[in-house]
Amino acid sequence: MDSYDSTAETLKHIHRVRDHLNTIIAALLERGRVHDASKFSDIEKPILDRIYPRLRGLAYGSPPYMDLVREARPGLAHHYAHNSHHPEHHENGIAGMDLLDLVEMLCDWKAASERNPTDGVKIDHNARIYTIAPQLAQILENTIARWPTETTPPK
Repeated sequence: MDSYDSTAETLKHIHRVRDHLNTIIAALLERGRVHDASKFSDIEKPILDRIYPRLRGLAYGSPPYMDLVREARPGLAHHYAHNSHHPEHHENGIAGMDLLDLVEMLCDWKAASERNPTDGVKIDHNARIYTIAPQLAQILENTIARWPTETTPPK
């Protein structure tokens, strides 16, 4: 009869997984702290001051929305160059991103979708724009569908 007790080995594994998760959590918290800081730059802020009031309520991807995107191009080019959570930041788009970039990107998409809540997060639209593989697009859809409930932040 084997008398080996796996408890210690299992607990060691559980603690290592917890340590790795905490490392990822710390990295995500730091990304949240500095998210989109470039929007306060002299290049981006004046453009956003002009665009944001006109963006509210526009359907994502609609012709008026795309007109504003074209108008914001100089600021967007700077923004993409300084923020790795945008596919445009990477030479090979989504394929150049890591999982932390993807998580921040999805949180960014979710927050942006709140400007026009009837839109929701348009994963299918973004999958076409950014050539997101079907399997990854489905994972993103699954994540949005299972989004944890949160407290609405104060205004």
